[in-house]
Amino acid sequence: MTAQSLLTTLLPLVADLSRELPEGERYRRLLQAMRALLPCDAAALLRLDGESLVPLAVDGLSADTLGRRFKVSEHPRFAVLLSSPGPTRFDSDSELPDPYDGLVDGLHGHLEVHDCMGCPLFVDDRPWGLLTLDALDTERFERVELDALQAFASLAAATVNVAERIERLALRAEDEHQRAEIYRQASGQQHKEMIGQSKTHKRLVEEINLVGGSDLTVLITGETGVGKELVAQAIHAASPRADKPLISLNCAALPETLVESELFGHVRGAFTGALNERRGKFELANGGTLFLDEVGELSLTVQAKLLRVLQSGQLQRLGSDKEHQVDVRLIAATNRDLAEEVRNGRYRADFYHRLSVYPLQVPALRERGRDVLLLAGFFLEQNRSRMGLGSLRLTSDAQAALLAYNWPGNVRELEHLIGRSALKALGNCRERPKILSLSAQDLDLPDVSAPVIEAQAETAAVVTGDLRQATEHYQRQVISACLERHQHNWASAARELGLDRANLSRMAKRLALK
Repeated sequence: MTAQSLLTTLLPLVADLSRELPEGERYRRLLQAMRALLPCDAAALLRLDGESLVPLAVDGLSADTLGRRFKVSEHPRFAVLLSSPGPTRFDSDSELPDPYDGLVDGLHGHLEVHDCMGCPLFVDDRPWGLLTLDALDTERFERVELDALQAFASLAAATVNVAERIERLALRAEDEHQRAEIYRQASGQQHKEMIGQSKTHKRLVEEINLVGGSDLTVLITGETGVGKELVAQAIHAASPRADKPLISLNCAALPETLVESELFGHVRGAFTGALNERRGKFELANGGTLFLDEVGELSLTVQAKLLRVLQSGQLQRLGSDKEHQVDVRLIAATNRDLAEEVRNGRYRADFYHRLSVYPLQVPALRERGRDVLLLAGFFLEQNRSRMGLGSLRLTSDAQAALLAYNWPGNVRELEHLIGRSALKALGNCRERPKILSLSAQDLDLPDVSAPVIEAQAETAAVVTGDLRQATEHYQRQVISACLERHQHNWASAARELGLDRANLSRMAKRLALK
């Protein structure tokens, strides 16, 4: 490694410091430059977030790595790197497990990493994260290259420092954040991260940040399992009420006789079993946010009483004449088409309009492209830790199966699938493996190719005739399949097809589907 080659590699990164670049692009260029300087099979930049390391950029590792969250206490190599003041190279025969075993991209049989080195990054004299390099061959890295890595790490720290400062300019004051974090910890609420990089996901995050800063009532809609509660938590965290409580109530989990008591509270003797006075969810959420999940399940009677509280901010506990004033921001969620419920007389129009001041649609998992791999990585790391495995990975055919599947149960279905498949795959092993690979066969997803081929064959048979008939036949197939996926929810189907609901209704009538 010559001083000239080091200078040639670092100069473009120095120039990048003064340029406006997206954070992801800035980090990607950083890793590419490092691999040019120190040839390796994989490199990663990880940020220390509490007790875990979060991958911000990877080069040469599987896509799902970006969704993983590595607990430092469970990965001794990371712990060694973070405790060192400078670069560290592990011996090729080190007995410490490598966190990237099985994650180097494009491998099928040779899965274990044999040469590894890394360096901590410090920002404002505090540990910020790690740079790691891995090779599949033994003795790939030389001791002398540690000096080059140290020089590179200094510039990398400057790069992340620039990105951090840009990010801090866009965040609210640090003391507000700290107060919110203290409250979350005291109340037992843990912040859950929203994982994704697709355009659809980024648009959702932008909307969350936009409406979060307001006090508007939000109606979150979307299919079962898309993460509506997670979106509600993110809206609250982005609001001026973030340091106040977020209180949740699942309206479908309670019998109607108890919903009013849960919402408004009760006094002693209000009903059989009411032995003590009790505050309801509205009073508990005073000053903060109340999240009503499955709000489409509320009866017309409860809707009328809720409407009064939302309009006046005043409520009465069951069995009491005393008025209580509350200041609550309401977020509601449903997988029902409430506009359709209103038209059918099953939902109050005035209550619906009071809820949907700011409607927010959460996209289905099938609309988020390769986000499924990032989410899979998150759940894989969770299960790896829970099952005490060295590595839990997806084979290339398993990744392809995840991308091809339609996900009617969305993120919740993916989470359950990863946990179930990992457990079954481990049960099929005669000896406990160091690296457990999940194949498409382990995932046991429905074969998506068969119905597609069948539909193509049917369409091809019709195409031999009249073009207009063939087109209409194909439209019937697409619309019918979409309606089946959405349990004949016309509004949801229209969104997936990119049509206005009224246009879809007219088209369905023309095609004799309605």
